[in-house]
Amino acid sequence: MTHALQHGSILGGVATVPDLETALKDYRDVLGMQVIESGTLPDDLALAWDCPKIAGAPMAVLQPASGADCFIRLVEQPDHPDFKPTTTYGWAAYELTVEDVFGWPGRLEGSSFDIIGPPKEIDILPYFVPMQALGPGREMIYLNEVRENTPTTNLPKARSLTDHIFIVILATPDRINTVNWYRERLHLTEGDTYTLEYTMINEAFGKPAGTTSDLTMVQIDRLPIVEVDDYPAEATRRPKHEGMLPPGNALVTLAVDNLDAIKIDWIAPPQVRSGALYRDRRTATAFGPAGELLELMEIG
Repeated sequence: MTHALQHGSILGGVATVPDLETALKDYRDVLGMQVIESGTLPDDLALAWDCPKIAGAPMAVLQPASGADCFIRLVEQPDHPDFKPTTTYGWAAYELTVEDVFGWPGRLEGSSFDIIGPPKEIDILPYFVPMQALGPGREMIYLNEVRENTPTTNLPKARSLTDHIFIVILATPDRINTVNWYRERLHLTEGDTYTLEYTMINEAFGKPAGTTSDLTMVQIDRLPIVEVDDYPAEATRRPKHEGMLPPGNALVTLAVDNLDAIKIDWIAPPQVRSGALYRDRRTATAFGPAGELLELMEIG
């Protein structure tokens, strides 16, 4: 099994797209994900996500062909003209484990995915080969071919051409305090910190070559969960339409053993929800320390 559920497991990410049908074509026919549910965003879920103005918006739920219990939800809402990826706080990217990363540039030709970073081996991180692409809603997707585990984390090799999200990237104005928030509120642990030349951040902010950034892994045991990235002082809060989701990478869902043990101010009280992702489990959503939307689902 590629994605055994435990406290902290990534259960999915939400991406906003301006045209659901166009996005579905690429996620299904190019990335090879399976549409397992489609319909509209329920009113009560829109309220729980603090986005009442898109209640009833078209949405779809996709699952990797491996069958992993990790889902990407696409929600249709208008694009925001001021949104520029990799320049604002919040969820910055979803990292998917994939096969044959060097074959992905060819597979993405003719799709609405724009390659931001072609496959590249990184000396300081020899454990996987990453590439980066922007999707139809300017959501950032990393396609990473795993080669081996790191000394402190287990990295999942793909069981299908495109498999599940295994790390979510969070851009924050205060990396240390954000890491502490996830440790204290979600009962996770602090992993390794890396200092590296983060090409995408440098290009987004016009930083000179050689500029380095710090990132810290938040995990539990050897399960990696959130990569917390320090962003430059020029970064801003993400612009969004009032009453709608943040554009791009909008929301992340994590598993927790017991919602009652999580001391967070919920947007709306926990509620049992049905469907392919929720499976009649309790869930609730809150804002994290960088303004990110974090949905937690009880699996205990």
